[in-house]
Amino acid sequence: MQHTYSIEGMTCGGCASSVEEQLAKVDGVQDVQVNLEKAEANITMSQHISLEKLKAALSEKYTIGTKEEHRVQANVPAEKSKFEQLKPLFLIFGYLFAAALLLNYRDWDYASAMLDFMGLFYIVFSFFKFLDLKGFPQSFSMYDPLAKAVPVYGKIYPFLELALGLLFLMRFQIPLALILTIVILGITTYGVTKSLLDKKSIRCACLGTALNLPMTEATFIENAIMLVMALLMLFLF
Repeated sequence: MQHTYSIEGMTCGGCASSVEEQLAKVDGVQDVQVNLEKAEANITMSQHISLEKLKAALSEKYTIGTKEEHRVQANVPAEKSKFEQLKPLFLIFGYLFAAALLLNYRDWDYASAMLDFMGLFYIVFSFFKFLDLKGFPQSFSMYDPLAKAVPVYGKIYPFLELALGLLFLMRFQIPLALILTIVILGITTYGVTKSLLDKKSIRCACLGTALNLPMTEATFIENAIMLVMALLMLFLF
């Protein structure tokens, strides 16, 4: 017999693998297939297994329930708004803008401030991706077309962001860094735009898997700001 359950608490491919491994250890379970995007687990069992037994097999990070329970929980009024979910992203952008202004307020230079912002942007965003190098590529490939076609790209992307951040902050090979920014963020923005138009309910990997951020228009705006800055700076250089 096969049953489908809702799984909450998964944020990356590593989480899905962990859930599969934990549920597979339950006596009577023959096969487990976890779908990260749908937040579901299809469990094939030789005999009926109570929901309580399945819950006991999972770590506290994950919650398993029937599809009916999941639908009821989804209608709870206390669900966070988009603004609340994206609050960490807004705060980070606010800090980055403030840092760029403070670094240049004595001898004000728009170009220098933009380079500092872009450098800090890459450094901070790569940091969050480094927190889960194993889970990030799978989340990233859900909307980035190049990461989906070439899996190794998702693995090196955090290192690429770190390198670009250092180039901007050190004022080294700026034209190259700007061109690479336009290319890689152009590809990602295309994927983000397509996901938004298709109304796909997926998580944004811009801050890695450490924070569970939904894919919204804010993700598009975030990339658009960097693209506009890169284009402006490319003309200056």
